[in-house]
Parts: sequence; structure tokens; C-alpha cells
Amino acid sequence: MTAADGGRPRHEPVAGAPGPDAGAAGAAASTDARPEAGPIAILPEAHEARGAHEAFRDAVVAGGGRVAPLSAATRGLIWTSSSGEGGLESVLAEHPSISWVQLPWAGVDAFAGLLRRHRGDGRVWTSAKGAYAQPVAEHALALALAVLREFPRRVRADSWEVDERGRSLYGSEVVIVGAGGIAVELLRLLEPFRVRATVVRRADAAVPGAARTVTTDRLADVLGTAEIAFVVAALTDETRGLIGADELAAMPLGAVLVNVARGGLVDTDALLDALESGRLGGAGLDVTDPEPLPPGHPLWNAPNCLVTPHVADTEAMTAPLFASRIMANVAAFVGRSAFEGRVDLDAGY
Repeated sequence: MTAADGGRPRHEPVAGAPGPDAGAAGAAASTDARPEAGPIAILPEAHEARGAHEAFRDAVVAGGGRVAPLSAATRGLIWTSSSGEGGLESVLAEHPSISWVQLPWAGVDAFAGLLRRHRGDGRVWTSAKGAYAQPVAEHALALALAVLREFPRRVRADSWEVDERGRSLYGSEVVIVGAGGIAVELLRLLEPFRVRATVVRRADAAVPGAARTVTTDRLADVLGTAEIAFVVAALTDETRGLIGADELAAMPLGAVLVNVARGGLVDTDALLDALESGRLGGAGLDVTDPEPLPPGHPLWNAPNCLVTPHVADTEAMTAPLFASRIMANVAAFVGRSAFEGRVDLDAGY
């Protein structure tokens, strides 16, 4: 698996899956016709040089499957590259008998066009959604604490500055936009801080650990109480720009925004305006729009803004987690269980 770009694994849908919204996906997996089982290929071949590849092969065997080179007999495909659609599209075109595809990341927006083109072809598509929740939630918490304590400014200081700036997370009003695996794990991490957490999601259903759950049409309303807002939603056509000027203006003076999902969920210009005006108290960003964030971009020096380069989950963290997802879905592929992280081709995640 590569760790280079926007195909990185961290984007949980507003509706949430797995966790609170896993039921619908699980029901679909149990009632739909199973894909035809058979040999499984792990591609691209160039990734065989990586130590992780052997772990993926072992995971296939542990799940009850058989790894074999790509051929006319191939029925399962584990795709390990985040490079987007091109190579995978070619493989599928040349091997129409492939009945199950495992994608490498939780977010599938890098493959959005391909998924649209393959709707209705009978293949089962699974992603890693939920698999990487722990490291991403951990990074989100780290960003929040750093921004609340004004670390972006303090780490650049070259003299002793005595001031009273900095806030505590304890007892804060928190809004989490998204209800998938990252949100669920983040709620667990926030428990010791005794926060009051509101989760915003598409579905009208409670999330364990949240004081309240509301639907996305109430986003601006609940942001009005948010001392800290975490963005952990999937990027789709519907959620692009979800946090814009109106939403940022709704937040209390001095509030903090943390985004560990996709940069496109937040309007960058509106974010810059809110930071530079002082209305927003700070931002912690592991994802940006554009991405990579170019040298000299205003976000690098925006007030109390901490940018990390899409590293909430490094390959060392994700490889064993992806291997576990492979093992589980190979077991489903051979008929032993239900698929995990099944992609909803209609919803786009």
C-alpha cells in the first residue's frame, strides 16, 4: 500500500459504517447473492517488494482463500494501490470474471468514477472503512489538544512568552461530523475528558457515547454550541464543501475545527477567512484542499493552525489493520461470514 496521496484511509461516511450504520450493509451482504469464489490476486505486482505484501498473502490463506497470479481463473482481487482508477479499470476490463474487489482505503472517493461505471455489474466491492479508526481518532485527538494549547504558535517561539492563552478539553461541547468507525473510536478516546458530544449524521439514529445525535440538516444549528468540531465524514458529491462560510460563522467565537477526513469537506477560503479574522480560534488539519498543500500557501502560517501532511495513519499502522480486513473478507468471499466494509455503490461510499 502506498502512503502518498488523497487515497489515504480515513474517511467515514456521515451515515457511518461500520458501527452504528453497519446493519444495512450487513443485511445487504447476507441477502445478496454471493460472488463466485475462486483464486485471489493481490495487485499491483510492484507492491510484492513491500514487507506488507507477505502479510496480505498470509491473511488470504488465514481467511480460507488461495493466492494466485492474475489469470482468467481469478475471482477475487485485492487492490493495494492508492493511485486511483486507471490500473484497476484495466484489470477489470481484461478480467470480467472477477467477482469481488477489496479496495485499500476507508474512503473510496479516489475510485468514485470507476465505482459509478461498474454499478450493476454484479461485483461485490469492499473497502477498509472502519479498519483504520484507531490511529486516525488518536491523531484527531492530538490535533485538538495541540490547537487548544496553542502549540502551533508556541513551537515557533524563539523567546519565553508569558501569557495565559490556552484552553482545556475537559467538559467541552464537541461536535463530530460523521458517525463511522473514526467517530465511534473518537468518542471512546474523549470519554475521560467528560465532553458533551453531538454527532451529526445522515441517519436519524443514536450513536453510543454521544449525548445527542442529529441529522445533517441541523449541522449549522449544533455548530452554534461547538467549542471543538471534528470532521470525520466521507467525501461525496453531497458532502463536498460541507463546512463552508455559513457553518464556520455559526460556530462560537474562538471555536476550534479539526479535519482528519478529506480536505474537500471544508471550504479552504472560508476557513482562512475565519482564522485570519480571529473568529475561529484555531484549526488542526491532517487533510487540505488542495492536497498536497503547496509551499507558501496561507494555511501554513494561518493563526493557530496546525497542518500535518496526511499522516494520521502511516503504513506501519495500517498494514496490519488492512491484513485483518483482508482475512475477514476472504472468509466472507469463501462463504464463511458476511463482508465487512461493503461499498454502497448508490451512496458512493
